[in-house]
Amino acid sequence: MKKNFFDTFSDWAACFTGSPGAFIGASILVIIWAATGPLFKFSEVWQMVINTGTTIVTFLMVFLIQKAQNKDSKAIQIKLNELIAAHENASNRIVDIEDLTEEELDELHKFYEKIGKLPKKAAGSPGTRSIDSQTESS
Repeated sequence: MKKNFFDTFSDWAACFTGSPGAFIGASILVIIWAATGPLFKFSEVWQMVINTGTTIVTFLMVFLIQKAQNKDSKAIQIKLNELIAAHENASNRIVDIEDLTEEELDELHKFYEKIGKLPKKAAGSPGTRSIDSQTESS
């Protein structure tokens, strides 16, 4: 599969910025900046250099982090969908729950919490583990 430039760059940047080398490099830059304070008499321009640099880097990193997060989230959803599809007692209605409202998700969460509090014998029966059993018994 062919990746576009942004995908390739964001994968590389996410990997690089999370590395010890990137942290050490950023730390060295901050130390150099701090050490040059007396040379520049701790001027406003000296302070603006670090403020502007960190603001720009932070602003750009937000987009790279979001790109990586979206990719990871999509991959996890696909893996979970495969598990749901592979299990005979699982409800396929759960596959696209990320499209539900916050209130609907809260309702489903309460349902699964209730299942978690059932005695092992009752929770072990196939009908009580699926969201389908909730709608059938209602």
